[in-house]
Amino acid sequence: MVNDTIADMLTRIRNANLAKHQIVQIPLTKVTHNIAKVLVSEGLINSFEELRSGVQSSLLLSLKYTGKTRTPSIQKIQRVSKPGLRIYSGGKTMPRVLGGFGTAIVSTSQGLMTDREARQKNIGGEILCYIW
Repeated sequence: MVNDTIADMLTRIRNANLAKHQIVQIPLTKVTHNIAKVLVSEGLINSFEELRSGVQSSLLLSLKYTGKTRTPSIQKIQRVSKPGLRIYSGGKTMPRVLGGFGTAIVSTSQGLMTDREARQKNIGGEILCYIW
């Protein structure tokens, strides 16, 4: 279930970037909220807002574009760990995405964080996705 929401979130962001939409709406879960926090802290999206309306709650992500041609700040977003094949990495063997130019989002025992933070704290975990 959780992995379905992650895959759904990444697909919605990817599709909204291709269509050059300013905002994208995503179902609200703890995981999607934490991924949105990581994306804001890395400067890949402008901001996010929670919409709570009864039973169905959602996140509104404000996507970030640069220049007159509106080039998306997220060039590619790639799912790594899947329900059929989980990918784990230790703190010392954490992969570098594009030699450090990209970001990996890692699910650790201390919550979701980037690969840089996990490497600094020497914490391993499940690699959810690569973003650059």
